[in-house]
Amino acid sequence: MPAPVELLREAWPVLVAYVVGATPFGYLAGRVRGIDIRQHGSGNIGATNVLRVLGKPVGITVLVLDMLKGLLPVLLSQWVTDSSAIHIATAIAAILGHNYTFWLGFKGGKGIATTAGAILPILPWALLAAVLGWIIVLFTTRYVSVASIAAALLIPIELAVETWLTGKWNAAVFGFGLFVCLLAIWKHRSNIARLRRGEENRFGKKPAPPAGAESPTTLS
Repeated sequence: MPAPVELLREAWPVLVAYVVGATPFGYLAGRVRGIDIRQHGSGNIGATNVLRVLGKPVGITVLVLDMLKGLLPVLLSQWVTDSSAIHIATAIAAILGHNYTFWLGFKGGKGIATTAGAILPILPWALLAAVLGWIIVLFTTRYVSVASIAAALLIPIELAVETWLTGKWNAAVFGFGLFVCLLAIWKHRSNIARLRRGEENRFGKKPAPPAGAESPTTLS
């Protein structure tokens, strides 16, 4: 079978990844509670805003689901094909699905949880560095956005260090790491603006309960 035809035959997980990634679990969780999550808190459909507005149980559930919709399509692509290009394309599709979901007019979340799930099978050591950095920065600054930006920056940094230590260079993998880093920072541009104005919410701050929803669990 010609190589292009074989590639197309094995590339269907990319489409699946976008559709799965586009499932807006945060928005759906808000609807179950009788609100539009986009009209509360930061207005984001991601797990952080859901946790702030609707409480820990709902927020953690959305976090896990957002991670799985990045992880599972990539695992599927690895089962279907050995092509690292398709694995990377599948991961990117899942992330873009979350960030630009067709269900909500191509407006979605910031993609941190989905990115973590998507890169786990491809960049496990970079993800470990990012998670450790995220935890340290979060408990140092109490800003989820700052922790997320720091975690994103650590991905290409870890890949550069790994390349230096092993002497093995993979342009596609490094390009992928740089892409997810820059995309995460771009999606946090509104947070950066609020940080500069001193208006960004710190982790643990209790928001006013949204109308039509139960009071959120205390985050302290």
